[in-house]
Amino acid sequence: MRIDLHTHSTASDGTLLPGEVVRAAAAAGLDVVALTDHDTSSGWSEAVLAAEEVGLELVRGMEISTRHRGHGVHLLAYLLDATHPGLTAELDLILAGRDDRIPGTIAALRAAGLDVELGDIDAPVPGRPHVADALVARGHVADRDEAFARWLSPGRPGYVDRYAAGLTTMIGLVAAAGGVTVIAHPWGRGRRGTLTADVLAELAGAGLSGIEVDHQDHTDPDVREELRGIAADLGLIATGSSDFHGAGKQNHELGCHTTDPDSYAALLDRAATAAAASGRETPAVVGRP
Repeated sequence: MRIDLHTHSTASDGTLLPGEVVRAAAAAGLDVVALTDHDTSSGWSEAVLAAEEVGLELVRGMEISTRHRGHGVHLLAYLLDATHPGLTAELDLILAGRDDRIPGTIAALRAAGLDVELGDIDAPVPGRPHVADALVARGHVADRDEAFARWLSPGRPGYVDRYAAGLTTMIGLVAAAGGVTVIAHPWGRGRRGTLTADVLAELAGAGLSGIEVDHQDHTDPDVREELRGIAADLGLIATGSSDFHGAGKQNHELGCHTTDPDSYAALLDRAATAAAASGRETPAVVGRP
């Protein structure tokens, strides 16, 4: 059984429509895929129809922008009631912050001498990856990776901060919405010093269910094994996934990393417990017997 629990569509910063992501997952030989667009559930309905069409198990989720002790952390949330009032209020703030960020980013890039316009950004949920695409289209950089490295990452000329929810607050809100949470690529992008074993223990105590261990950002096998050991020590579920974005993110092909079936079953068990405790109507896994 091949399970990929982290993918993105055009509902956020992917390049395939939600239904296309699901069909591509089936074509790649996956049995289960999770759609986890940034801070939104807007792609769920289309993905459900595609999953029913191709006979694939679909886990509805999202990747939520959070901050912990001054550092950005991406939080994967699965099988949550996306209409929960407290959750939607935070997501609205996050998305508003993203919308406000883009004009500031364009202004900063123009001030740095780059020929780029706000009209170059064409996306339903605009974010830095779409600014990166505009820089590629204008010929300023070769790809998204170069755009982030030279212009859009913290400390670079085009970086503009934005609102993100508190990590522990969001773990609690997702639980209140009947869902479960997994920290995405915890030691990727220089975050090892932020999400130490002690911090992960605190987050487990706050209700975190798992950490994403097998991911392209964890290139060193020893790093993955160390994270897997921490997960085992803390009773957290170790997951694996592609973080697929289509053409917008290279070397993240569907199924390049997968989640062990026993870990998937454990995650679903925790989701069922969370749903029952919340009293909310939460989404089921599409296509699961």
